[in-house]
Amino acid sequence: MTTIDTHATSAAPAGAGLASVADWVTTTDHKKIGRMYLGASGLSMLGAVVVAALLAFERTDATGTALPVASITQLFSVYRFGLTYMVMLPLMIGAALCVVPLQLGARSLAFPRLAATGFWAWFVGSVLAIVSIAANGGPNGGNARFVDLFTLATVLALLGLLASVVSLGTSILTTRAPGMNMRRVPWFSWSVLVMCVTVLVALPVVIGTLLYVFVAHRYPSLSDLNGNRAIGEWAGFGFSQPTTILFAIPVFGVLADTVATSTHARLKPRGAIFAAIALIGTAMYGAAVQAPVVIRAGFSSLSGNEKVSDLLPFAIVHVLPLLGAFLALALTAQGLKRKPTVNAPLVFGLFAAQLALLGVAASALGNIGDAGLAGTTFEEGTWLALVYAAVLAGMGAVAFWGPKLWGRSMPLKATLPLALLGFGGAVLASVPMMIAGFADQPGAVFPAVERGVPGAVLFDYSGPSELWNFLSLGGHLLVLLTALAFIALALRSFTKGEQVGDDPWDGQTLEWATTSPAPEHNFAAIHVVQSPEPLLDLKPSNRSDA
Repeated sequence: MTTIDTHATSAAPAGAGLASVADWVTTTDHKKIGRMYLGASGLSMLGAVVVAALLAFERTDATGTALPVASITQLFSVYRFGLTYMVMLPLMIGAALCVVPLQLGARSLAFPRLAATGFWAWFVGSVLAIVSIAANGGPNGGNARFVDLFTLATVLALLGLLASVVSLGTSILTTRAPGMNMRRVPWFSWSVLVMCVTVLVALPVVIGTLLYVFVAHRYPSLSDLNGNRAIGEWAGFGFSQPTTILFAIPVFGVLADTVATSTHARLKPRGAIFAAIALIGTAMYGAAVQAPVVIRAGFSSLSGNEKVSDLLPFAIVHVLPLLGAFLALALTAQGLKRKPTVNAPLVFGLFAAQLALLGVAASALGNIGDAGLAGTTFEEGTWLALVYAAVLAGMGAVAFWGPKLWGRSMPLKATLPLALLGFGGAVLASVPMMIAGFADQPGAVFPAVERGVPGAVLFDYSGPSELWNFLSLGGHLLVLLTALAFIALALRSFTKGEQVGDDPWDGQTLEWATTSPAPEHNFAAIHVVQSPEPLLDLKPSNRSDA
C-alpha cells in the first residue's frame, strides 16, 4: 500500500480572526477534526456527569424527590444518550482521527471531507437531541413532535459518527506507508480498525430501527408500537451492552501502545494480541440481532437442544468478547515485566483496560437468566464501567499523543494523580450499581403517579438504597472533578507548558518520526516500513525483543 499524497485544502477568507475560525470550520486536516471531536466530547462529558450525579443524588431517597418530577425521565435520557453518543464513541473517534494517519505514515486521512462532514452532522444532531429532550421529547417524552425530533436528531448524530468511522477504516486499509502490511499496523490503529468494522455492522442496525420507530410513531395507524416508549423498547440495544462494548475496543490499543513505549521494547506475542482484540468485536452480533442474547432462567431444566440454542449465541456474543478482553489485557501486561518507565498515559491505559474487562465480564453475567439481574441497575453499572473506561483511555491518549499535536507536554506530577482519582471515581460510580442490582434495585424509572402517589418518583427496593447510591454519587463527583482538572491542566499545558522534542517518549511508531507539532501534511517524506516498530529500527540502540 502507498500513502495518499493528495490533501484537500480550502482557502481561508481575509481577516485574521475570521480566517482562523473559518479554517477550523472548513478544515480537512485530520488533526483538527479529531481535536474538535475531543473538545466537544470533553465539554459534553462535564454536562453528562453532572446529570449523572444529580440522578444518583435523587436515588438516595427511595420514596421522595429532590428534582422536579417531570424532569427526571428526561434527565435519564440525557444521561444515557449523552454518555454513550456524545462522550464515549466520539471521544474514541476523536483520538483515532488525531493519531491513526500519523501512525500509518500517511500524509492525509482518506475522505477527509467525509470525516469533517461527519463531525458537523454529529454535533448538530447531538444539540438537537438535547434540545428535544429538554422540550419533553426523547424516550418516554410527552411531546409527540419533540419525540419525533429526538429520533431524527439521534439518527443524524449516528450518521455523522458513521461517516467518520468510514473515513478512519478506509484510511487504515488504504493509506499505510510502503511496507506496512496488516501485521505491522500499530496497536492503536489495529484496535481502531476492529472498532470501525464492528461499528459499521452495529450502527446501521440502530439507525434503521430508529427510522422504523419514527415512521411508526408518526403514523400510528401503520403499527401497534407503544408510542413514545417505543424508542427504549425497540432501539434500547443501541444504548446498552453489547453495543457499547464495541466503542471501548480502542481502550486496549491505547494500553498496548503505552506499554510498548514505556518498556522501550518490541511487545509480543503480536499475533495473539491482535487476535484477542479482534475477538472483542464478536459482540457486534448482539447488536445485529436487536435483542438480548441470554441464557434463560431455569437453564438446568431445559432440553439438550434448548441448551445448545442458548449456549451457542451466548458464547459468540458474550464469552468470546470476554475471552478477547482478558487475553488482550493479560498478554499486553506481560510486557511490563521489563520494568517500564512509569508515566501517566501508561497508568491511564492500565486502569481503563481493567474497567473495560470488568464491563465485558459484567455484561456476560447480566445476561444469565438465573442470576436474576434483568431490569436492575446492574446493567447501568456495567454500562458505566465501559463508558468510564473509554473516558480514562481518552485522557491517556491526550496525555500520550498531545505533545505530537501541540508540541508541549502535560507534567507527570500533576497528571498521574488524576489517573488514580479518575479510576477510583469510575469504580465507585459503577460497582455499587452492580451490587445494588443483586439487591434488586430497579433500573427503570417508575413515576409514582402510576402507583397512585402523585408528585414523586419511586426507586424503592429491598436493599440499602442510601448506601449504594451515595457511593455511586461520590464516584460521579470524583469523575467530574477528574474531568475538570484534566481539561484545565491540558489547556494550560498545551498552550503555556514545556515545549518538547519530536520524540518525547522514545517511541517506536511513525507518528514520532515527524516534527512536533505535526505539520498539516504530516510528513516531509514517505517512510518505508520494515517492521512493526519502524522508528525503533532507526535508533542506534535497536533494542531487543521483549
